[in-house]
Amino acid sequence: MQRVTRAGVTVAGEVVGSIAEPGLLVLVGVTHDDGSAQVERIARKVAELRVLRGERSVLDAGAPVLVVSQFTLYADTAKGRRPTWSAAAPGPVAEPLVADVVAALRARGLRVETGAFGADMAVDLVNDGPVTILLEA
Repeated sequence: MQRVTRAGVTVAGEVVGSIAEPGLLVLVGVTHDDGSAQVERIARKVAELRVLRGERSVLDAGAPVLVVSQFTLYADTAKGRRPTWSAAAPGPVAEPLVADVVAALRARGLRVETGAFGADMAVDLVNDGPVTILLEA
């Protein structure tokens, strides 16, 4: 999760999701044993953590969130020079859980933009601070 002043996602030259004001960019990785409990915990933390300026949450500030799926968060670089992603859940498992995170954030009244699951995305952002926080459920 990164505090940003703006962020956007482009796929094949077309913007698919963007926020043009201070908010959060949330990169979501899913592993094999993730489920609804992890979705709810992550959504609650993203919505309520006071990481925006003035010690406010995105819920307090009415700030937007851009959610981007990113299986590479589960890269294992322990051996050799090539990372492996065996800890990342396969697309058919991960995609609905990322969609559930988006839905849980929207259910809290947040404005949520998204990337495109499984696409080759170009993510553009201005990290504010910089502030980057690792949330694990």
